[in-house]
Amino acid sequence: MEARNLDPNNPGATASAELPVETVDSRLEALAAERDRLLAEKAESDDLLLRARAEFDNARRRFDRDRSEYLQFAAMDLVRQILPALDDFERASKAETADREYAKGVELIHQRLSEILRRMGLEPMETAGQRFDPNQHQAVQRVETKDAEDQAILEEFQKGYNFRGKLLRPAMVSVAVRP
Repeated sequence: MEARNLDPNNPGATASAELPVETVDSRLEALAAERDRLLAEKAESDDLLLRARAEFDNARRRFDRDRSEYLQFAAMDLVRQILPALDDFERASKAETADREYAKGVELIHQRLSEILRRMGLEPMETAGQRFDPNQHQAVQRVETKDAEDQAILEEFQKGYNFRGKLLRPAMVSVAVRP
């Protein structure tokens, strides 16, 4: 008996005899193995995609945090340069002058400048009654005395400042030492 062509797309082909069962089973096994391999590749690709998204999100958060920190402390150098003017206003307001109106004007300017810098993040350090801390204070004088506790700050020569929680300028102080 002659085999007939059952494939309309290929008119010259003739039908072959049915495939043996072993060939069908081996083809099914090969297809199942291929399917399993593709599923494993898909799972790996999905895992890589999730990791890449997580890395991107973490990088974006780091960038936002770094940007925020940069903007927060960008004015720090400017404030540091203005501090000598603030010191001059403090000294001028403490000086004894004959013209009370002039002294009042200097004090008003000092208050306004201090308030502007405070809103920007400048925080003056309090040294009165504190113990000397080399991380916050600069000892410019050591005074032997029995009247004060050892390492107590006796006098402040120049005010120290923090800027948004970070040391901007240490306070210049006189420190008590026991004889």
